[in-house]
Amino acid sequence: MTDFAAARRNMVDGTIRTADVTDLRLLWAFQEVPRERFVPAASAALAYVDFDLPVAPGRTLFKTRVLAKLLQAAGVAATDRVLVVGCATGYGAAILARIAAKVVALEENAELARSAREALADRSNVEVVSGPLKSGWTAAAPYDLIVVEGATEVVPDALLGQLSDGGRLVCVQGGDQAAKAMLYLRTGGEVSGRAVFDAAAPVLPGFAKAPAFAF
Repeated sequence: MTDFAAARRNMVDGTIRTADVTDLRLLWAFQEVPRERFVPAASAALAYVDFDLPVAPGRTLFKTRVLAKLLQAAGVAATDRVLVVGCATGYGAAILARIAAKVVALEENAELARSAREALADRSNVEVVSGPLKSGWTAAAPYDLIVVEGATEVVPDALLGQLSDGGRLVCVQGGDQAAKAMLYLRTGGEVSGRAVFDAAAPVLPGFAKAPAFAF
């Protein structure tokens, strides 16, 4: 039988710390959250392997290394109101719930949303909502931080419009192995973005680039 506590320690020490993640709050949160609760029962033994773990057809959980580096780049504050886009089973939202003030977890797949609600039932500062991922969740906007849990092949303009002044958005941008983790910052009416590290992830529904017209 898998020793999940030991696997979790190994993940933090061998996968996340070695990726130059030094934020002690993040390291604590990854140590606290039992990832095996957020994966299909048949895949529980793989919960702490560092790969994009399938949780539904066409949907995966981020590699823990990528998620941790994204959240460190985002500079999550204890007062932040966060929107997680494509929360899947809720693992990333569970991490954020331990270091941010409020988390809205958006999922359009009904079965994944149900799983997320069950897994996050003990977190009073998380709300799981259902709707198209590409539209974000305007009902609770603006947000101090938006985390896109998957790749986007396009600039997520609709989501950037839901940031507060000084708000940040992190995502993986690009649909292949040349993709980059991006950090966007809203300052007044302007948004700037920069690449922060190399990363790759499956593209989320609604975030694929439109096919180019060919003669």
